[in-house]
Amino acid sequence: MTEKTVQHAIDYIQETHNQILEDYKTLLRFPSIGGDPAYNEDVRACALWIVEQLAEMGFDNARLVETAKHPVVYADWLHAGDDKPTVLVYDHYDVQPVDPLHLWDSEPFDAEIRDGKLYARGANDNKAGVWGNLKVFEAMLKANGELPVNIKIMFEGEEESGSPSILDFIETHQEMLAADVMLNSDANFNPDTPDMSYAGRGIVSAEVKVTGPKVDLHSGMFGGIVENPLHVAGKIIGSFHDAQGRIQLPGYYDRVVAVDAAEKARIAHGFNRDEMMEKAGVKSFWGDSIAPASERATVYPTLDVNGMWGGYQGAGSKTVLPAEAGFKATLRLVPDQDPTEVSQILKQYVEGFSSDTVKVECTIGQEQWYFQLVTEGPYLDAVQEALEETIGKRAELVRTGGSIPILGLFNRLIGLPITAFGYGSDEGIHSPNEALKIDDFFTALEAGIRLYHNFGELDQ
Repeated sequence: MTEKTVQHAIDYIQETHNQILEDYKTLLRFPSIGGDPAYNEDVRACALWIVEQLAEMGFDNARLVETAKHPVVYADWLHAGDDKPTVLVYDHYDVQPVDPLHLWDSEPFDAEIRDGKLYARGANDNKAGVWGNLKVFEAMLKANGELPVNIKIMFEGEEESGSPSILDFIETHQEMLAADVMLNSDANFNPDTPDMSYAGRGIVSAEVKVTGPKVDLHSGMFGGIVENPLHVAGKIIGSFHDAQGRIQLPGYYDRVVAVDAAEKARIAHGFNRDEMMEKAGVKSFWGDSIAPASERATVYPTLDVNGMWGGYQGAGSKTVLPAEAGFKATLRLVPDQDPTEVSQILKQYVEGFSSDTVKVECTIGQEQWYFQLVTEGPYLDAVQEALEETIGKRAELVRTGGSIPILGLFNRLIGLPITAFGYGSDEGIHSPNEALKIDDFFTALEAGIRLYHNFGELDQ
């Protein structure tokens, strides 16, 4: 790497600053909500637009690769030579739903700039990584006519719904995905306090339906003699935890691997309790008698109800005993919990509440393993050096409580080393008023340019 080639690419980023933002608004205006079938056409249109961008900047084989659900965006640029590493760049172009809409200060897909921030669903999570990589590659190609490494692009459209089609995709495209390292760009960039998630939890999702009478009933006539599905749903939910917060599913903790003292210390060092409380808007955490909050948030499994329904929800009152009720739940898994085994534990437990008066059905959705990234070695060093060269700091290695389904699959099916570099902060992700700090994004672009050049200097 020469500083001259790096600076040429950085100069291109600075010169095209306004155009980068305007084009990013176009990407953000696609309502690519992958988990809602009503947006299937929008998800596909978004993927096609990204393919067009890759083809225009000079990538080869830019195309959609079909899956059982949403397509994967693939492209490659393999002209750096056999002596240069091949980097598989991963991110996702699908986004979370926008509910509750009334809490947004601007329309979620209008991509509005206010006070140095770009507000839109997906502005951080994680179209920032998609667009950040595309602009870094464009800058290096425009400024220098080549990339310092071989690149394969894999952007999926199902991450926010658990990547249900990706297992089959990986199994049938292993040759296409072959690389020396995988770079996960579904990650954060915070220049003030940089961190990097080196491990995360797996996930199981489920939907529970409780069915009672054949229709909604008059609660005055049938209350007390017909069991209320809402009450049963509440009973199930109330049974999930004891008073201290420990999950009551039989055998749920049997495979959990205890972390050693060194790992506990690393987790504690990377966890800011006060900052997390401020983000949550709470005065205290729950479950401290079980383990420190830092461990409960990262290396302990969870069970959370994400939504409930049943009965009358409108204004005023309606004295009904509902015919059905239900809820959605997710479980976050840690080493060495098997998601298929856990899902069956949940299903058997929940459906055990069925009786002569109500029927309880538990439908399993996602089943994904925990993941692990490298914690040492040349690829991680290349990322850390790029950060240090750009912002004067290295990233703190931290565990995340979240899940990135595809990384666990790659750990088990492909086995190549994985490291991470992101382009957006975590401001408002999965919430109303998701926003990207514009200055920080452009700083991340500079670091991204240095990162790929650092990769290019590694011996193969």
